[in-house]
This record gives sequence, C-alpha cells and structure tokens, in this order.
Amino acid sequence: MNSPVPETIDSTKYPHVDRGLEGIVAFSSTKSAIDGEKGDLIYAGYNINTLAEKSNFEEVAFLLWNDRLPTLQELDQLRKELIAERELPEPVLNYLRTTSKKAEPMSVLRTAVSMLADFDDEASLDDPEANHRKSVRITARMPAIIAGFHRARQGKEIMPPLKEGSTAYNFLYMLNGERPGENAEKVMDICLIIHAEHGMNASTFTARAICSTISDIYSAITGAIGSLKGPLHGGANTAVMNMLLKLDKDADIESYIKSRLAERKKIMGFGHRVYRTVDPRASHLEKFAKALASETGMEYLYEWSIKIREVMRKEKGIDPNVDFFSATVYYSMGIEPDLFTCIFAMSRITGWTAHYLEQADNNRLIRPRHLYLGERNLPWTPIENRR
Repeated sequence: MNSPVPETIDSTKYPHVDRGLEGIVAFSSTKSAIDGEKGDLIYAGYNINTLAEKSNFEEVAFLLWNDRLPTLQELDQLRKELIAERELPEPVLNYLRTTSKKAEPMSVLRTAVSMLADFDDEASLDDPEANHRKSVRITARMPAIIAGFHRARQGKEIMPPLKEGSTAYNFLYMLNGERPGENAEKVMDICLIIHAEHGMNASTFTARAICSTISDIYSAITGAIGSLKGPLHGGANTAVMNMLLKLDKDADIESYIKSRLAERKKIMGFGHRVYRTVDPRASHLEKFAKALASETGMEYLYEWSIKIREVMRKEKGIDPNVDFFSATVYYSMGIEPDLFTCIFAMSRITGWTAHYLEQADNNRLIRPRHLYLGERNLPWTPIENRR
C-alpha cells in the first residue's frame, strides 16, 4: 500500500515540490517580460501597447525572431518570404478535405503541422538559418490549415492563398472566401500581435523542452499545439463564448454568475497565474469587442461581458484575462468558437519558434527532478497471493 501524499511540503527544505513550477526560473530569455504587478508586457524591449498601436504582425514576428525591429527593406523581404510559403502541400490539403468534419480544429491543426515536416527538405537540419526558414514556413502555412479545414468541414472549396496582403488579410480571405475590409484586417492584425508571445507559459515550455532533446522544430511546435489545446491554457476563450451562447438574451447575468460561483464552478476568462492586475492585452480587446458588437448588432454580448466583469471584481476581486474579450471579438467577426484557440496558435507560432531558436542557440537538455513520495523496497508477493 502506497504512503499517503502529505498535504503540505516544507518549501524551505530541498528537494521540495513547487506545484505547477510556481516561481521556478528555468530559462533566461530575451523574447518577453511580464510584470504581473504593474500589468506590463514587453516583447524584446517593446511594450505591448506600443506594438499594438504602431506595429503589425509581420514586424512583430521579425522582432521576436531577431530581437530587434526590421528595416523597411528587411520587413519587405520577410513579407515576401511569408507570401511565398503560404501554399500547403497537396497531401496536407487532401487531409483537410478528407478528415472527419466533426474533428476538433486544434486536433486537425496539430496533425497538419506535424505532416508539414514530411514535405520540408530541411526538416531535419539543425542549423540556425534552416530553423529560421522553417519558422517562416510554419508561420505562413498555419493560417491556410485553419481556414482550409473550416471551409472543408462546411463543404466549401478550400481557397488558395493570396499572393499579396498581410497575414491577417490573407487568413480572413481564405476563411470567408472574400476580401476583408480594412477594419476587419486591422482588428485581426492586432489580435495576432497581442497573442504572439507571453513568457514561459505551458506551451512555450513544451516547445523548449522538446527542442532541448535536439528534436526538430516541427516536433516542438506540434507539442506546443497539444499543450495550448487545453482549456486551462489556450482553450479558455472558446469556453467563454460557449458560456455566453447558452444564455438567453433576457438572462439575469449577475444571478447566473453568482450561482456558478456558489457551485464552485470556474468562470473561464478570469484570473491569471502571472497578472495581479488587468491583463494589458485584455484592454485592447475590450475596445474592439465594444465596437464590433455594435457594428454587428451583438451589443448584448459586450454588455454581458461588462456585467460579468463587474460581478467577478465584486465577488472575487479578479480581472479578465486576454481570453475573456477575445471571445466576443472573434465571434462578432463571424468566427466559430471552436476556431478561437487555432487563431491563438496562428499568432503564438512566432513566440514558439522564437523560443525554439533561442533554446537551440544555447541548448542544455531539460531534466528536472521529482520528489518521490512512495514506499521503498516492498516485499514481493506472488501473483496468486495478491488480493
């Protein structure tokens, strides 16, 4: 019989357990910094508010990969490279057409990204230049995978990628089959910027752990997608939208949230392991949520969101995170809730690949310890005598 797990472990003694690696510093990085007390988020030296107001997704990708902003010529070159790499291999397109129409989009994305390795002649190359080129390829092709599967499951033709336009513009075109307006492109572009990187979260840690074994970048990104798929990480905005869609338009929001709290049910989209104040990304999304809800006749979604925020602040003293308002933003743009986490991944691919490049540049195999709590040297019992 195993020993019971102690309720508490003395964290002043070594070895000890820090559940969820709380407070453990595993890496140094130049990719991002988070000040949870102030609500600051920095990408390679630049505040997220500055980037959201003045930059674009392609420029942010260059920043994360190179730790500096590009020149005009460098940005133009990166845009050309991304456009040139947008097309998917035919076997991947066939997979999107023939897989189950009921498949979970994040599962399809995970499988399709893994398949891309089979059609990349540089898949097993481990030099920095090749890894950079692969980072560009995966970033360029993830929007095509997401949009392609969504259209295929609807029985529609998969749109070929455009030979022009931004990542945000091309994605919305491939998803909806028509060229987006300027406002829609801008909103999508900013959403991609604010989701691009966020410190040593579960999926980024996964990518770096896989990289540390000198496995290829496709394996690392496939693992990161699997990690992001979980509702405690990237899937929270889908859960937020599903909660809102279950409500009647005349619902008493305050009573609903209080009853869920009384039943000890989690309200997705609130609280964060790092931030002790408002998530700076949520502030940008709140503005878009209000404007888009008004444009599309879904003001009630924004009003509900504000009411939920008020109740959560009053009852629990916590603020919304990036997932809360992103749900309303994406839904108001006509995007299905089960695609929300895929869009998160479409953005975060830049952070994941940036961390892969950084880990590969100064690698050491990740091998933490664990604290064993079981019995030792138990006597052997023959199988016929076991009860």
